[in-house]
Amino acid sequence: MLTTEHLKLINETIPVLRENGTVLTSYFYQRMLRLNPELNEVFNMGHQRTGDQAKALASAVLAYAENIDNLVVLGDAVNQIITKHVSLNIQPEQYSIVGENLLFSISEVLKVPMDSELIKAWEIAYTQLANILIEGERARYLELQEKENGWNDWREFTVVNKIKESDEITSFYFKPVDNKPVLRHKPGQYISLRVEVPELGFKQPRQYTLSHHGFEDCYRISVKREDKKGNLEAGYVSKTLHHEIEIGDIVELSAPNGIFYLQNLDRKNVFISAGVGVTPMIAMLGKLSQSDYKKDVSFIHACRNNHVLALNSEVSAFKKSLPQLQTYLACEENNDSEIQPDKLGRLDISELDSKLLPKDADYYICGPDPFMLYQAESLKNYGIAESQIYMERFNTGAI
Repeated sequence: MLTTEHLKLINETIPVLRENGTVLTSYFYQRMLRLNPELNEVFNMGHQRTGDQAKALASAVLAYAENIDNLVVLGDAVNQIITKHVSLNIQPEQYSIVGENLLFSISEVLKVPMDSELIKAWEIAYTQLANILIEGERARYLELQEKENGWNDWREFTVVNKIKESDEITSFYFKPVDNKPVLRHKPGQYISLRVEVPELGFKQPRQYTLSHHGFEDCYRISVKREDKKGNLEAGYVSKTLHHEIEIGDIVELSAPNGIFYLQNLDRKNVFISAGVGVTPMIAMLGKLSQSDYKKDVSFIHACRNNHVLALNSEVSAFKKSLPQLQTYLACEENNDSEIQPDKLGRLDISELDSKLLPKDADYYICGPDPFMLYQAESLKNYGIAESQIYMERFNTGAI
C-alpha cells in the first residue's frame, strides 16, 4: 500500500516526467521489446517507429502520477485503456513483464538504484494500477464471452470481399472461418485486426472501425492506405491489407469493442467527420436508417478532394429511408468531379446554416486528432455543451 512517504516520492518525480517523460517511455519500449520480442506482436510497430506510443504512454504515466491520490478523476481514461487492452487480448501475465521493464527503465534513465525507496514507491503504484486494469479487463472479457455469439480471444476470419471505395480507401469484408454468427456491435465501435506483415516477419495488430451498422454473418472495415509521406513511412498493416491480402486469405479479429458509439435514437444527431473518419458515421447513419428514425440528422464531412471521398454513395442511399437527412461536404481541392462540394476549402462550422447544427442534438466527431479538437472547440463556442459531444481520440498509450 502506498504510504505518505511513497506519495511524496512519486510527486517529486512529476517535474521530471513533465520534462523528460518521453525519453523514459522510449527507453522503456526499446528495453522491453529487445528483451521480450514476443511482445512485438502486441505493440504496434508503426506507433513505435513514429514515437507516438512513447508520447502517449508518457502522458498516461504523468496523469497517473499527478492524480495518484485521487484516481477517480482518471475513470474515463482507465476505461479507455481497459477497452483497448481487451481488444488486443492483453493478458494478466504480461503486466509483470511491463512492470519489471518500467521499473528498470526508471532506475536506469533516472540513475536511481533499484533498491531505492523511489523504485519501491513506483513498484507499489504500478501494482495498484495493474490490479485495477487486470480486474477491469477480466470483467470485460467475461462480458464479451457471455454475449450472444461473443468471444474474447483472437478469432480467425476469411476475407470474402475487397472493394475499392476511393483512391485511398478500400473496404474489406470478413466471415468467421468456423462459419458461426458474429457478435452484433454498436455502430461506431471497432475491432482489432491482426495480420502477418511480410516486411517485419511477424504479426501486427491495428484497430479499425466497423464501417457497417451490422451484418449477421460478417464484418466490414474500410481502410485508408497510409502511404509514405515525407519522413513518415507507409503504414505496416494498411499497406499489407491493400497490397498483400486478397479474397480467401485469413486474418485474426478481436470482438467489437470501444466506447465511441451511437448513444440515443431518441435524440437529434449530427455527424462531423474528415477523411477516413467517415467510417463510424456510416455505421451510425445505417443504424438510424434501419430504426424508423424521425428526428433531424445532419451529416457533415470534409475531405481533400473527390478522388479520396469514400462511401458517399451510401450516404446518398440513406436519404431514401431518412428523408430528413441533411448533408454538407467541404473539399479542399476541386477536381472537376460529378460530385460538387458545398464548399471548396476547409470545413468551418461557423459558416454552416443553423439548421445543420441544432442546439438540442448529440454531436459525433471523427477524423485526425487536430480536426477533432478544432471541431469540438468550435462547437463549444457555438453553444453546444461538452456533454453533447462524443469523439474518440485513438491515443496509443497503454500501460
